[in-house]
Amino acid sequence: MSVPEAWIPHRREDGELVGWIVPEGEGFVPIDLLGRPRSAEPVDWVAAEEVLEELGIGYLADIYAYRVSAEDWARVRIVEVSTDGVTVKEDDYGDVAADLPRYRLAFPADDGLRPLADAPGPVRGQFQ
Repeated sequence: MSVPEAWIPHRREDGELVGWIVPEGEGFVPIDLLGRPRSAEPVDWVAAEEVLEELGIGYLADIYAYRVSAEDWARVRIVEVSTDGVTVKEDDYGDVAADLPRYRLAFPADDGLRPLADAPGPVRGQFQ
């Protein structure tokens, strides 16, 4: 998917894309690289920029939970993000030779991909 025409790319000082700013009513909504809004309500332009710059891209390296099926969640890491989709891989705990499942998600990513702490129940791959 290409981003809607109304989405304005926002780059940090070094040119790295950190998200988009979307006009909504009299304000703007900051959108992260996963295609998710980062403010509950529209904010002014400067506040939208600040949200994205503070967020940066570090969250992409965090550990996530991915809903593999209705009741099965897996511990994953993001390996690729673009407007064509998001690819995650079951967490290999640093063993790059491990052949673990990868999953291709649509962009924007839905709530089937969540920060690990927000998983609604047990997550496969977690140390118990």
